[in-house]
Amino acid sequence: MSRPNPVPVRTDAPLATRFAVVRALTEALAAPLSEADATLQSMEDASPAKWHLAHVTWFWETFLLRDHLDGYKLYDERWPFVFNSYYEAEGERIARFSRGMLSRPTVADILDWRAHVDAAMEPLFEREELAPLIELGFSHEQQHQELLLTDIKHALFQNPLGPAMWDKKTPQAQVQADDWHSHPGGIARIGHQEAGFAFDNEGPAHRVLLEPFALSSRLVTNREWAEFIADGGYETASLWLSDGWAWVNDNNIRAPLYWHEDQHFTHSGWQARDAHAPVTHLSYFEADAFASWAGHRLPTEFEWEAIARGQEGEAVAHDPAGGNQLDEAAPPLPVGGDSLFGDCWQFTRSAYLPYPRFQPAEGAVGEYNGKFMSGQFVLKGASCATARGHSRASYRNFFYPHQRWQFTGVRLAKDI
Repeated sequence: MSRPNPVPVRTDAPLATRFAVVRALTEALAAPLSEADATLQSMEDASPAKWHLAHVTWFWETFLLRDHLDGYKLYDERWPFVFNSYYEAEGERIARFSRGMLSRPTVADILDWRAHVDAAMEPLFEREELAPLIELGFSHEQQHQELLLTDIKHALFQNPLGPAMWDKKTPQAQVQADDWHSHPGGIARIGHQEAGFAFDNEGPAHRVLLEPFALSSRLVTNREWAEFIADGGYETASLWLSDGWAWVNDNNIRAPLYWHEDQHFTHSGWQARDAHAPVTHLSYFEADAFASWAGHRLPTEFEWEAIARGQEGEAVAHDPAGGNQLDEAAPPLPVGGDSLFGDCWQFTRSAYLPYPRFQPAEGAVGEYNGKFMSGQFVLKGASCATARGHSRASYRNFFYPHQRWQFTGVRLAKDI
């Protein structure tokens, strides 16, 4: 199978074309890494870049080739044990934190496996009944493209030399006007409603009742966060949830992840921090505390989605394919803009729970989202490390309240 340049491709392009582009981008993102870089695992939440390259290939080989291509034999029968993530239906696997111990197979071995799987996939693109599963595979690999970027950033950050993946300077952020998009309240229809792919946790579509509110037109900036710090934000217990205050003190948290003095760590190494750029790498606890300090609050996921759809109230002109998102193998960094999509995933105050009438998909792929609906919060909007075309109003990302190695930021809401 030919390898095109890793550039965005329309979602209505042929499946084979989209497959080739998605697969090429994953490899392009990993290309700047050495063998040692690609094997690093800095914490249990993260995985080595090499493991991401392999896991997404395991997904295609397992759920498409093994299950739907007659006569297909696994490339290596030992590898499912080390490259399965959390699918209980697929049997035992190595402990998550042991992924960083996999010095073998090498990156070259995994790239050979990827090429083998890519070639074997070709006859399946013509089978219409497999299209939904192939679409799931695209979105799954795009999620791991983002994880590859955020996980290697955390790993390289541990190195006191501040190594860079790309030699590229930080672009200047856009200065954003301080404006609000109002909504009069009422009944809004929430969840995936359009044609095209969506994860199972985005539905079923259902109705919610909203009280009048407003959503900020922009993300909170580094300048505003520095003001929060200077005003004693991390030392004022009344701003914090109880669990958040314990987390701050137990871990001596005094700034967003990757901050040091007037710099921050990026995929291009240490860079001067732009005061006008959106602040990122925050926990839910920090986002909630800042909102309290600012005299506002975090939006619910339903409020955010209602504004994103332009339901009643003031419609926000946006293109889900717009905003600052991942287009190519280049360092991701928030730069600000007027789109709800891109730059940073935005915390909501909504617990990650099933929608009314939710049912997980049948089989092993049904483990994809539903079993994680406990103790996490919903984030909306995509980030600068989210692949172009992977965002939509109904998308529900989710993390535990203490996690902040992803590109997470804050968009404020208020009651009116």
